[in-house]
Amino acid sequence: MLVALLLVLTVCSLPALAQDKVVTGKVTDSKDGSAMANATVKVKGTAVATQTDAAGTFKLKVPASAKTLVVSTIGFATQEVEIAGEVVNVSLVQTSASLGEVVVIAYGTRRRGDLTGSVTSVSAKDFQKGPINSSEQLLQGKVAGLQITSGGGSAGGGSKIRIRGGASLNASNDPLIVIDGVPVESNGIAGSGNLLNTINPNDIESMSVLKDASATALYGSRASNGVLIITTKKGAKGKVKYNFSSQESVGTIAKKVDVLTADEIRSIITADATATGNNSYKSLLGSASTDWQKEIYRSAIGADNNLSASGSVGNLPFRVSLGYLDQAGILKTDKFKRVSTALNLSPKFFNDHLSVNLNLKYSQTKNRFANQGAIGNAVAFDPTQPVFATNKYGGYFEWLQPDTKPIDLATRNPLALLELRNNNSIVNRLIGNVQLDYKLHFFPDLHVLVNVGVDNSNGKGDDNTDSISATNYKTAGRFSHYEQKKTNTLADVSLFYTKDIASINSKLDVLVGHSYQDFVTDVSNFASYGQNGVLIPGSTPTFATDKPEYRLESYLGRLNYTLANKYLLTASIRRDASSKFSTANRVGYFPAVAAAWKLKDEFFSSSTVLTDLKLRLGWGITGQQDVGNLYPYLPRYSRSTSTAQYQFGSTFYSFLRPSAYDENIKWETTTTSNIGLDFSFLNNRISGSVDFYQKTTKDLLSVIPVAPGSNFDITLLTNVGNMENKGVEFTLNTVPVKNKDLTWDFGFNVTYNKSNITNLLKQQDPNFKGIDVSGIGGGTGNNIGKFLVGYAPYTFNVFKQVYDKTTGKAIEGLYEDVNRDGKIDDADRYYYKKPAPDVLLGINTQIAYKSWTLGLSAHGSFGNYLYNNYNSSNGVLRSIKNPINFIGNDSRHYLETRFVNNQYLSDLYIENASFLRLDYINIGYNAGKVFGNKASLRVNLNVQNVLVITKYKGLDPENSSDSGVDGNIYPRPRIVSLGLNFDF
Repeated sequence: MLVALLLVLTVCSLPALAQDKVVTGKVTDSKDGSAMANATVKVKGTAVATQTDAAGTFKLKVPASAKTLVVSTIGFATQEVEIAGEVVNVSLVQTSASLGEVVVIAYGTRRRGDLTGSVTSVSAKDFQKGPINSSEQLLQGKVAGLQITSGGGSAGGGSKIRIRGGASLNASNDPLIVIDGVPVESNGIAGSGNLLNTINPNDIESMSVLKDASATALYGSRASNGVLIITTKKGAKGKVKYNFSSQESVGTIAKKVDVLTADEIRSIITADATATGNNSYKSLLGSASTDWQKEIYRSAIGADNNLSASGSVGNLPFRVSLGYLDQAGILKTDKFKRVSTALNLSPKFFNDHLSVNLNLKYSQTKNRFANQGAIGNAVAFDPTQPVFATNKYGGYFEWLQPDTKPIDLATRNPLALLELRNNNSIVNRLIGNVQLDYKLHFFPDLHVLVNVGVDNSNGKGDDNTDSISATNYKTAGRFSHYEQKKTNTLADVSLFYTKDIASINSKLDVLVGHSYQDFVTDVSNFASYGQNGVLIPGSTPTFATDKPEYRLESYLGRLNYTLANKYLLTASIRRDASSKFSTANRVGYFPAVAAAWKLKDEFFSSSTVLTDLKLRLGWGITGQQDVGNLYPYLPRYSRSTSTAQYQFGSTFYSFLRPSAYDENIKWETTTTSNIGLDFSFLNNRISGSVDFYQKTTKDLLSVIPVAPGSNFDITLLTNVGNMENKGVEFTLNTVPVKNKDLTWDFGFNVTYNKSNITNLLKQQDPNFKGIDVSGIGGGTGNNIGKFLVGYAPYTFNVFKQVYDKTTGKAIEGLYEDVNRDGKIDDADRYYYKKPAPDVLLGINTQIAYKSWTLGLSAHGSFGNYLYNNYNSSNGVLRSIKNPINFIGNDSRHYLETRFVNNQYLSDLYIENASFLRLDYINIGYNAGKVFGNKASLRVNLNVQNVLVITKYKGLDPENSSDSGVDGNIYPRPRIVSLGLNFDF
């Protein structure tokens, strides 16, 4: 109905044309003369416009009085050219920091040259190349201060996103994500751990990263960790143009975990039997030589196909797209599929007084989740055993007891874990919004802005473990169903006033608005059953359904003032009220102010070398209301499960258990100061920026010990801590070579960040030893990290290993008596290194020679350390000779130490994980016209995850865990892809 209404309004508003003339021409790239498709050609001062076709040509009917055309496209300097005849050809100059480029910011847009805050915008042409399943990965290494770390190589998997480091200890450190004006939740839903993979990267036009508080404060209580704004592609007036792209890929495992071979296991067991006289483990040895990692990994085939049409029908600009992705993971049975479609309508009515922007994005993703437990089992399973055996457990070899039942705690056959489990899910997501911009007829300087949107997602799936699986042999397999729905509704209404005040050479714009957003989750809980239909004891949910909900109501205001086009001032404030907190703490105010001074225009206006020089200063306060529990201020009682009941006679009764709560809990607040300098030289041949920032977070949420009896638990989540982040960001983009045939672009960004906890207690206690964090695999209740005042979050807390002075080898169980009290205990553990990097690096370069292009991109992380949990767990004789009578495999690290028992808390396992990763090498070729000049073709060949340079001994130094514990990671594949792109 809405589309029909837009069409009716469009027809009603068609203008009468008279005395027109036709202008044709071609728009090209100045660096290589290649055609510029989708460039906008507009008659200056009017709404008459069109877009260039795939060949860069255009045809535009213009009024007889028209004198000037304005030609623009993202990433190139806008040009104005006189209409001197019927043919107008234009050559656009590419610039990495075009001052006229429009950048999407909080609740609006801004010319890049007029920005006062720390904002980086990356357009589609600069995105990461190659197969990208999840949209955030487009920015890998592209933005100073932005760290994107994928959780591994699973198909459709998500990433950890950090902007200028984390600002919280226990609340979320993820940035707020805004898609076409709709703030969305970044967490997952049943059936998908990553909702960003529901957005087709091919539909994205640009992504803006808002870093300092002056840029983010309009998002108030959700902006402490920065804001990521995703803007999708839109239609424009002109002839309808079509694009079809197809990318086929194959992924292979880039590196395997370095484990012992079957012969080495046999040698170790035989030698041990000779030394001890105990042949019990020797008798368990098999005769096979199985590479279990080879058994579970495969070559992963992927296909990504996209078709889009954009242009206008009458006065109705539109863009519609359809995408299909089919991506297998390198872990057997891992599969991700996505069907996506997007529609954008952007008409204008009533002589352009009313602008309408309709966005609809729908996707359906299907996952088959591989059992990732197979990854850990593959590096721990005895390589002397065969894959298959004669038994009733699917014919897969398993460690069995004398009664032929599986040993309960034995490592399970890795291949059986994959092939005897089928976990399938379907997730549907619809994100849609309508944005209205009405310029009042009687007061054209005032705009009424309305944004109404919805983000609706639902996921469901079935997790089946076969009845013959050794994993669930006691219950004849396992069947579980899961289901969840999420609805996010948004209603924004605001007034926007803009005015050029010529008398004082000033520009002014003011925004005031009201925002209301509601988040509802419908949770359905189900019992689990064996494949024989028998209920599995203890699986019956306490409640069949749940419906958590929270709301956010806000008022906001912003003022932008420009004097003499040299002095710029921005001031904003947002008032948030969140239902997550009590009425006494529900409302928060988040102010910000920023100023910029165009030094180029002030002091160097006549310089032909200096293109731009601008000083920026910013200060602001933002909040963090993502505290996990939706109602942390309320006393809550939970019903006990069926395994925790009281028995009276023959009847069992559940009881209610209270949870600890803090009625005064409130959001964390972060105060950020930023000073930045933007510069460019030689008509943007050299450009960049440098930013210095400081973030101070107070009222940090932390779980702290409380006195027994003072609450319903001995620990409490409460506002107690402070933390400080300081850093420097530097970005440089250059064009070292530029002539008719050859252009070379080179850029890099580097970030230094330091985080420090400054307070953790409400009442200071000199005996307080910090908070144990970073749980590890192995032992019971072991933690390897600490939250402690004066240190970075998750700093490792370990024993100092002692080494043999002659051999240089670590001596098992021998640690330094740090406090010199004559004994070794927890008081001798010391603080050593941290997981977070000191320095982030991003590098990108592209060479264009005639019709060929070569591009490379890399990113690195330096000063970060990891705890190698695989070596600490599987680098000892005990993990080969398991005490419950089965044989396992070990890391090759065992050959260096020859440890018999695990030494989990030794600093031996803290390793330097600094790295430099070459993300991709891309070769492209513009083949020109094909199909009888009906289409143009571009071909590209891409290699992704080319190499990693590191000293780290584990599988991969790039770890998405904040705690820095490296355990079971899905290997990132090396992917080779071939892509074809047709413009019609």
